[in-house]
Amino acid sequence: MVGWQVVHPAAAASEPMRRVEVAVPEPGPGQVRLRVLACGICRTDLHLAEGDLAPRRPRTIPGHEVVGRLDAVGPGVDVDAHWPGLGADDRLGIAWLAGTDGTCRYCRHGDENLCPASTYTGWDVDGGYAEYALVTASYAYRLPAGYEDGELAPLLCAGIVGYRALRRAQLPPGGRLGIYGFGASAHLAAQVALAQGATVHVMTRSADARRLATELGAASVTGAYDAPPEPLDAAVLFAPVGDLVPVALEALDRGGTLSIAGIHLSDIPSLNYQRHLFQERSVRSTTANTRGDGREFLEIAARHRLEVTVAPYPLAAADQALIDLAADRITGAAVLFPDRESGRPT
Repeated sequence: MVGWQVVHPAAAASEPMRRVEVAVPEPGPGQVRLRVLACGICRTDLHLAEGDLAPRRPRTIPGHEVVGRLDAVGPGVDVDAHWPGLGADDRLGIAWLAGTDGTCRYCRHGDENLCPASTYTGWDVDGGYAEYALVTASYAYRLPAGYEDGELAPLLCAGIVGYRALRRAQLPPGGRLGIYGFGASAHLAAQVALAQGATVHVMTRSADARRLATELGAASVTGAYDAPPEPLDAAVLFAPVGDLVPVALEALDRGGTLSIAGIHLSDIPSLNYQRHLFQERSVRSTTANTRGDGREFLEIAARHRLEVTVAPYPLAAADQALIDLAADRITGAAVLFPDRESGRPT
């Protein structure tokens, strides 16, 4: 099969990935194989390719927003027990969390995202920048109907992790939410917040992203470092820019919470206690997600039709897609399509 491997982490323009021909993987005990229909491109993939995230194994195939159809079943997998009534046209998804030990104190308390033995798709195990991908059956999601393949892909990380980051921000009902950065994850989290009755203010540097935020119903849209028109009850930082942490904290009202969504963040400058943290303002990180987060978010996506802005690329252009992502030339979510030369859904 055709796939892409991270060969030598470097700037995206320096070709850190190589297109390769490798054997179609065989599912082991507890695993299933999916024929990949679409795979979203996440900023975490870019961090891995560029070396911001240290590779955990050589020549890993990235990609953890994988939409596919069941192609093969490994020993010990009861398909009907995992996905009752799964039909030939139903789609399954592979997300970032690939495995946990299930026995540590974090797993026992429902915090499997903090499991010290957790493994991740496209980092510890091969992901979806390929024609086929493996997944442990208990970590695969059944995907909602009513979406194109490419629309489903960003839901599996941008959507799920953005949803967890939104929850971590402790936005009160009908509250005022600030969103810093407006890419794949942010444009989905904003729609969830709006559906829940929030007032959403977007701060981002991209003119295209500002237009998209306005179209989706943001109450205000300004530059990344601008102050919102009113104090915020909560904020989510999606841009991996540490300089924005004090900016966002200063925009919070008393008792407000800033949630940081990314796995990687540049250094945070010094904070002033009175300006940034006093009056019970708080800052929280977001670490991956639990499978419960994924199921909750996908149920929301099934009930509320989310508008997913997709920038399609053929699998052959995965390297160019990372270059475009690094240069902030992508509005919404970039998605790879293995079976389509044009990269566009049909």
